[in-house]
Amino acid sequence: MSYPYPPPLPRPVRKVGAPLAVIIVLGTVAGLILTLLTAVNPVGTIIGFILATVATTLVVLSYLWLDRWEPEPPRLLVFAFVWGASVAVVVSVGLEMVFDAAVSTGGSESSPFTIAVGAPLIEEAAKGLFLLLMMTGVRRAELNSLTDCLVYAGMTAIGFAWLENIFYIADGGSLGDSLLTAGMRLVMGPFAHPLFTTFTAIGVHFALQQRNSFAKVGCVVLGYLAAVVMHGLWNGSALAGPGAYFGLYVVWMMPIFALAVTLAVRSRRREQRVVAEKLPGMVAAGLITPAEAGWLGTIRTRKEVVAAANRFGGRAARRGVKKFAIQVVELAFVRDRIDRGFGDARVFALQQIEVDGVVAARAEAGAALHWLNGYRPPV
Repeated sequence: MSYPYPPPLPRPVRKVGAPLAVIIVLGTVAGLILTLLTAVNPVGTIIGFILATVATTLVVLSYLWLDRWEPEPPRLLVFAFVWGASVAVVVSVGLEMVFDAAVSTGGSESSPFTIAVGAPLIEEAAKGLFLLLMMTGVRRAELNSLTDCLVYAGMTAIGFAWLENIFYIADGGSLGDSLLTAGMRLVMGPFAHPLFTTFTAIGVHFALQQRNSFAKVGCVVLGYLAAVVMHGLWNGSALAGPGAYFGLYVVWMMPIFALAVTLAVRSRRREQRVVAEKLPGMVAAGLITPAEAGWLGTIRTRKEVVAAANRFGGRAARRGVKKFAIQVVELAFVRDRIDRGFGDARVFALQQIEVDGVVAARAEAGAALHWLNGYRPPV
């Protein structure tokens, strides 16, 4: 396999795309919302914060497991989370108040139409907006697979659900009410918001495979509408009563969740196949050795070899070999994009940067990689 390398573009191609100042501002907004909730109901907010954070941690770990093949930049993941816990929350609350004022006939409670229709339309748009942001500029380089889209959608939805759960738990009239709300939201539906936004992520993934602008827009819109329908059914069943809620949960939500999990696992396996298919080309180009291609193709062998590097040279060797492995994976996905016919000047320039990254990572982990070329991980 040949690797044509045009000259890099004058400006940098690869950046994280998550300005630290923006993350700090959004995190501050989320903190101010929490502070306001605490001032109104300190005990309820503390209970909600503790319980919601525990549940959120488990969901985040699930997405980090899904993201093991090609780990996303930590700063972008944080950006996604604080977007959900700040921008998405503020926009949703504001627009839902306007929507409810337009359709409500009076009263302090939100109208059923707002809960079943308005809230899903607004909240899925506010969360999905982050995925549209990911499709622009330097961030586009991170959306290499369906798994990437799912991870960013999930992290945004997790941030949104985290703050929303704290609010609803804190809003309970008594400790019993708060615990009941926590059980309904954190035990039965910890993946609810990520599941809804999964459909937007699928739409974005298919949009990235299209060359026609109308087809791109159509894929995104269809994914968004599917997310709205899922969200609307969930909210509407809660309004219809416990029977409808639990019936929908068992008959519809659980099977769809199982399908989403299956899709995510299959997507991760596809990432492995993509990398395995590109390794021979890297060997032919002299970027990696045949021995390295033998252990770079699976997570299990990668993990075993990184552990062996740690025994050989300690923490520095482990970090160097792990960085080398991740850099090879990054190059494999850029090459896959080119092989599928989506290579342009910026993608070819990005490929050259990734090649330089592999060379630099090899130099950094040179002694460990030299030793590992004679190492054979157990079968």
